[in-house]
Amino acid sequence: MKILAFAGSTSSKYINKQLVTFAASLMPEHEAELLDLNDYDVEIYSTDYENKNGIPEEIVQLSDKIYKADLLMVSLAEHNGAYAAAFKNVFDWLSRVPERKAWGEKDMFLMATSPGARGGKGVREIATDRFPRNGANVINTFSFPKFYDNFDAFQGITDSELLEDLKGKITEIVK
Repeated sequence: MKILAFAGSTSSKYINKQLVTFAASLMPEHEAELLDLNDYDVEIYSTDYENKNGIPEEIVQLSDKIYKADLLMVSLAEHNGAYAAAFKNVFDWLSRVPERKAWGEKDMFLMATSPGARGGKGVREIATDRFPRNGANVINTFSFPKFYDNFDAFQGITDSELLEDLKGKITEIVK
């Protein structure tokens, strides 16, 4: 299985990138490509810009990667209860690629984390509702609370219950 994994954030602290990287590492028998949203720093979406300049080449390339993947593994950052602005912009652009759905009719494992007790649950719920209308088959979700209390850069998830929950979800996905 070819996995395309990325975090919905451009933050230098990268807690969602750490989570999605760790989750992908739990599937070593599969090919995972980790993307950095910073590589898709494109103009803020507007119809005026699109009509004048077309779809940015970086977005077309990202759409191609999505369509070649078997599984999308996405961990979203929560900013004021919703998507991070940089992610929302990329999502908006992906939705404009002609004759394609933003998420390519692909299976998606949707995650979120935050320093707080809800673990990005708000943005994960928004995405779980929205993404299927843009071509995602959300097959499972995972919210990871209190990132700094429950994650170690070398060990990964340190809370045994949360680790088992994630491993169980990954086992279900692989089946």
